[in-house]
Amino acid sequence: MTTVEEARPAGPGRQRLHEAAVRLFVEHGVSGTSLQMIADEMGVTKAAVYYHYRTKDELVVGVVAPFIDRAFEVLDAASARRGRRAQVETLIDGLVDVIVDVRRLYVVAAVDPVIAHLHENYPRLRELGDRMKDLLAGPDADDERRVAVVFFLSGLVGPIGDESCRGIADDRLRALLSTMGRRFLLPRSRSRPVT
Repeated sequence: MTTVEEARPAGPGRQRLHEAAVRLFVEHGVSGTSLQMIADEMGVTKAAVYYHYRTKDELVVGVVAPFIDRAFEVLDAASARRGRRAQVETLIDGLVDVIVDVRRLYVVAAVDPVIAHLHENYPRLRELGDRMKDLLAGPDADDERRVAVVFFLSGLVGPIGDESCRGIADDRLRALLSTMGRRFLLPRSRSRPVT
């Protein structure tokens, strides 16, 4: 199977392709967006899209790759911290930063069934989710803790994608999501207040 790393080198054309794809993915979903639609959005031929990616799956992985790379950086930084609390706090804050930075893309990546399918074929996507769950849950997690971790991770998409939260400024949303994550995954007595 071709990996993103085997695709053509990045450049301004690929950046335009990713931007057009994200716009259409947000509007129509990944499954509702064809390569022809992306080419039309860019004003190029479908062959120009194929120059960068051989399949739609490869394009989708290419679009989400920067998000995945940043999430791995956060995960590695959290893993390097001493103490469970510091690890969990670092992962919560870093993940929230990444998600808020890529709001529109995250909503698509979190809920579109095509992305779920890609977890089967691109082990790096599955590895990210598994490692995040493992770090947040801890080595001796019981059922309640595992459910809390999954609830938190899957719940992040709600405020990011819900119409009622769209007007919340990025800094305020970051603070709220980080605080809620701490309340949910760490003892309440040590949570930071929302400012």
